[in-house]
Amino acid sequence: MDTQTIQLIVNGIAVGSIIALAAVGLTLTYGILRLSNFAHGDFLTLGAYLTLLVNSFGVNIWLSMIVAVAGTVGAMLLSETLLWSKMRSIKANSTTLIIISIGLALFLRNGIILIWGGRNQNYDLPVTPALDIFGVKVPQNQLLVLALAVLSIVALHYLLQNTKIGKAMRAVADDLDLAKVSGIDVEQVIFWTWLIAGTVTSLGGSMYGLITAVRPNMGWFLILPLFASVILGGIGNPYGAIAAAFIIGIAQEVSTPFLGSQYKQGVALLIMILVLLIRPKGLFKGTM
Repeated sequence: MDTQTIQLIVNGIAVGSIIALAAVGLTLTYGILRLSNFAHGDFLTLGAYLTLLVNSFGVNIWLSMIVAVAGTVGAMLLSETLLWSKMRSIKANSTTLIIISIGLALFLRNGIILIWGGRNQNYDLPVTPALDIFGVKVPQNQLLVLALAVLSIVALHYLLQNTKIGKAMRAVADDLDLAKVSGIDVEQVIFWTWLIAGTVTSLGGSMYGLITAVRPNMGWFLILPLFASVILGGIGNPYGAIAAAFIIGIAQEVSTPFLGSQYKQGVALLIMILVLLIRPKGLFKGTM
């Protein structure tokens, strides 16, 4: 394996870790709320811009990320209060929910352009040299992104497997009606679903800003890889989404010498179509 291929794989792992975080949030909202949220990528963008806003006041980038998480979670909870809870109360069908989520995505994206403008922007960070690891250039930000993604995934695993709310979330994902009959507080589960989805999605956006420019359409260009990861990993399965995100991230980057960077989205789409044709339920079992 030549150095260029190894370099592309390293880049793919960094991108895959970002897709993994955001895909976890997307698969949780679908698995628990049955919501295919096309605004998810724009919430990721919002997290990146809120980080940029706080960081522009001279605040440390890591503290800026934490503040951005609070803002993104707040925006998601607001959308839950104003939109999704009302749609559930009238039992809106999936087509209606998809159309509303697309409208919400456009609202968020154009709101970001109105406030911050359409140009590419960068965090206020010191320039750090890339590390030379066996001839492969690895930017330090990519290592930080991977480390933060791993920590977030480990924390999520602990929450889902070892806490009361995590077990309640898995129960609701498996069977909502049975969970209600069993006395599980579904509203609390919904709150925690948005809290977790907002946290990992905002972190994904902030970290994407670390390895690339912050721009209004960054989340929109990630929405196809996000849905591809959710489908490939088994809808509603956060662990499957994480594994699939790394597969798609690496596949996209490795394809660039052959197809060009402009066709990265096409690689994610091709993988998604093949999975739907060959194994519609995904590589892993759906739900948590």
